[in-house]
Amino acid sequence: MNDIRRTILWVIFGFSMVLLWDKWQIHNGNKATFFPTPPAQTSAAPSSASPASQPADVPVASASISGATAQPPVGAGAAPAAPAPRERVTVSTDVLRLSFDSEGGSLVHGELLQYPDMQDKAQPFVLLDESASRVYVAQTGLIGGAYPTHKTPMTVAPGPRTLQDGQDALEVRFESPDLGGVKLVKTWTVKRGSYDIAVRHEAVNTGTAPVSPQLYLQLVRDGNKPGGESSFYSTFTGPAVYTEAKKYHKVDFKDIENGKAEIDKTSTNGYVAMVQHYFATAWLLEGGLQRELFVRKVDTNLYSVGMIAPLGEIAPGQAKSLDAQLYAGPQIEKQLETLAPGLELVKDYGWLTILAKPLYWLLDQLHKVLGNWGWSIVALVVLLKIAFYWLNAKAYASMAKMKAINPRIQEMRERLKDKPQQMQQEMMRIYREEKVNPMGGCLPIVIQIPVFIALYWVLLSSVEMRNAPWIGWIRDLSSPDPFFILPLLMTASSLLQTALNPAPPDPMQAMMMWIMPLVFSVMFFFFPAGLVLYWLTNNLLSIAQQWIINTRMGVPPQFNLPKFR
Repeated sequence: MNDIRRTILWVIFGFSMVLLWDKWQIHNGNKATFFPTPPAQTSAAPSSASPASQPADVPVASASISGATAQPPVGAGAAPAAPAPRERVTVSTDVLRLSFDSEGGSLVHGELLQYPDMQDKAQPFVLLDESASRVYVAQTGLIGGAYPTHKTPMTVAPGPRTLQDGQDALEVRFESPDLGGVKLVKTWTVKRGSYDIAVRHEAVNTGTAPVSPQLYLQLVRDGNKPGGESSFYSTFTGPAVYTEAKKYHKVDFKDIENGKAEIDKTSTNGYVAMVQHYFATAWLLEGGLQRELFVRKVDTNLYSVGMIAPLGEIAPGQAKSLDAQLYAGPQIEKQLETLAPGLELVKDYGWLTILAKPLYWLLDQLHKVLGNWGWSIVALVVLLKIAFYWLNAKAYASMAKMKAINPRIQEMRERLKDKPQQMQQEMMRIYREEKVNPMGGCLPIVIQIPVFIALYWVLLSSVEMRNAPWIGWIRDLSSPDPFFILPLLMTASSLLQTALNPAPPDPMQAMMMWIMPLVFSVMFFFFPAGLVLYWLTNNLLSIAQQWIINTRMGVPPQFNLPKFR
């Protein structure tokens, strides 16, 4: 029975690791290694979608956005306006450096000044960009007629470009020419210490008849993974849509490509976002305002997610405005929660959110006391081990009993090796006499697995770990240990933990018990130091508790190498 149990567990474990590896490969944009899916049949043309998910009158952004200035659309019978000179306008606050393009008044470059680049820490992290190598921009404009769009040349109002001491906000104002009887005035307002940008859109009816334009807000980016992402763990990159009805919903670029994206088409609440590891952008509108949501393929390897909101009828000579917010910054839960319902969900914990959120809260409280994220990780694991002490004690006590009777089991197996049925009966008799449950060491540990998986995602997703030091050589908990000290200690602790467990009677199983920790420890050499610190701390505390319990039960711990035969 013991052999069967172990064989089944190893098969399940091995198959789970194969599936997990394939999922990692798929999420990282690679083909599955073991279970590849047949390639989808796609054409060069953009995939078809319903009118709601791919509105025909939203202007399509060119893949070469930085190319020559496009001429603005002109209403029937109207003389074309002379295009304003195209220019870049750069503004700076204490946390952001943003560049706007006068073509459409779009945000085309965004640097987070308090977050260094991972490759060159002397430079700030670039979130938004429009260059030959990548496209990630925020655009707005009007539809419903030949109105100003994100391709319309605009004039820029003069004004300060750097937030000065004592100044809390500054504005950048763009004004379009009269197109289709409508002039669009777009005003971006950046604030001190803030990653959310206020954007006011004022549509002025310069014609002689009422107009009813609609405002679109969209985020356009390529489908490439951010640079520096590890292939040993996967995080989501792509659009996300939130409504109260459907809640938080991620959309894969591949689903957009194949016309399989499923989102709420209309709502009176929610937001649209582009998400990547640690950072996000999101368009926000006030609740209660009717909006149409869409995701679409714009061009080859170029995708957009956005919203369309009506401005209502505007009488001749009158104007209407609509205020929006663009968030462009780190995934800090406390900041995101204050901006819009559900915005904190862009920091994605997956199906374990219900466990991960309180774990993050506890980690944050520990950091307030300790002031160091590394020591906060250690303290959190200690608290979890205390909380699960009795469950672990039962598991280790069961393992100690199994180890104590292991010589007797081995002798019995050798004696009855030619009588398998009698061997199983004798084994069950020994378990009954010694009051040992072969599964007793597994169940308590299985109960704890979701908690520690949730903690894994907390540490992997929290931007607070980025460039956060611990001690000595660990200067960044989000990067691998530069000297591989933590992974080596992690490997040693895994082997010691294996030695403390009862050895399987089957030689092949015994060999696998020692090989598997070595195989999976290889991944930890490429994991962020914060994750390795978490696993190492958990291992060391487990070893200490198991050592004490084994000693108390008269099973002295011995670090003996297995005998393979």
